[in-house]
Amino acid sequence: MALMRSPRCFARLSADWAKSPWPPTPRSRAPRAFPPLISNAEPPTVGSSLWAFSKQAASSSMAVSVRLTPGPRSLWDEPLAISVHGLAPAQRVTLRASLRDEKGELFQASARYEADAGGQLDLARAPALGGSYRGVEPMGLFWSMKPDKPYWRLVKRDVQTPFLVDLEVYEGHDPQPTKVLAQVVHERGFLGPGVKRIPVREGSVRATLFLPPGAGPFPGIIDLYGTGGSLCEYRASLLAGHGFAVLALAYFRFEDLPKELIDLHLEYFEEALDYMLQHPEVKGPGIGLLGFSKGGDLCLSMASFLKGVTATVLINACVANTMIPLHYKEMTLLNTGYDLERLKLTESGLVDLVDIWSNPLEKLNCRSLIPIEKAQGPFLFIVGQDDHNWKSESYAYMASERLQSHGKEKPQIICYPNTGHCIEPPYFPPCLISVHRMVGQGVIWGGESKAHSMAQVDSWEQIQTFFQKYLKGEDSTFHNKL
Repeated sequence: MALMRSPRCFARLSADWAKSPWPPTPRSRAPRAFPPLISNAEPPTVGSSLWAFSKQAASSSMAVSVRLTPGPRSLWDEPLAISVHGLAPAQRVTLRASLRDEKGELFQASARYEADAGGQLDLARAPALGGSYRGVEPMGLFWSMKPDKPYWRLVKRDVQTPFLVDLEVYEGHDPQPTKVLAQVVHERGFLGPGVKRIPVREGSVRATLFLPPGAGPFPGIIDLYGTGGSLCEYRASLLAGHGFAVLALAYFRFEDLPKELIDLHLEYFEEALDYMLQHPEVKGPGIGLLGFSKGGDLCLSMASFLKGVTATVLINACVANTMIPLHYKEMTLLNTGYDLERLKLTESGLVDLVDIWSNPLEKLNCRSLIPIEKAQGPFLFIVGQDDHNWKSESYAYMASERLQSHGKEKPQIICYPNTGHCIEPPYFPPCLISVHRMVGQGVIWGGESKAHSMAQVDSWEQIQTFFQKYLKGEDSTFHNKL
């Protein structure tokens, strides 16, 4: 079996797949007869009150209203309390939520409910009787959203503008309800009050720095994403709202950076690290690192070879260098191999990559292993146990064994069952399937929607707790509930 060590093999594979017919496009879950969920009408005017009174059906004799707490706008990682008032006792209604992303693609969810004896409906207490989810799920209308376009992933490119979420209350449990009882538009933002967004173009570094409100300096974090490339700011901007100075760092497919993931030099990341260490608003003596997927093994290399790293968080990362060789001064860290003969295709044509990767501990791949025993700070591994991109749980325990065999502290490993590869901040709809930019086809990331959503909420708190402890020197009262 041939071991492939270059991303060009993915390009060749994609070209071969392109010759085959793509799987039939699945039907949207949204009934065709539903009225438009994004209204062209002006959103309701909301003052300082927490009550958002909705547009009502002309024939309605009740003042049905939707109440949102903390108010008409909130941050994306904040929970939102939703309740409906003015219903008849035990009245059956269908609630729907929808938004359009920056490319105009529609995401939506719905659930059937029944009002209590007083004509009120509180999503924190009332169970959903069916729809996109069941049971008591206060934020179910958000995390259960599905895209109308197959394999589409919800991301936020411009954090300076919010997502507009349309919340609607329909009469009855009809599969195709038409009578709107109430409607309100809610803003879900990504820049908290007073958070500063500063584009960074220093030397070769291409990034954005987010500073919390108030007087600094603040504990600093560098945030890296994976093989999607470009500059992803939304995780960094939200994290800055919790008291951290966060640098969202691009490393390819952005401005004058390389268009493809062809060659990587650790000196680029060292330059970004030095920028943070020297910034007057960033508290020393060290910086935290946060990396997802390919960004995770880059963070491991930074922690192992560079000075000034205090703590590192890895989200579904590999313990070896992946995809392409990594160069630093006179050293080259090879990439671990992968065998495309072990690639699986589902009946619908989706790609499962989990078995293609070679074991980093095998002799052939020993030059790809990252010498994490050289790192000075602690590690936190966030692991989805149903990760279908690669075997993240095995990699985390490989890292633990390596550290302990060199007399180092055992890392913290948090494993989430039924959770896939793409662990995002809270309330993002779980991305279980999407098109892989390097493969060029739909791939299975793994996970089950509800469990994955719970993991996103919990891991977000765990990440903050870890950085507060090692960057701020603070203990947290947060406890893992999963």
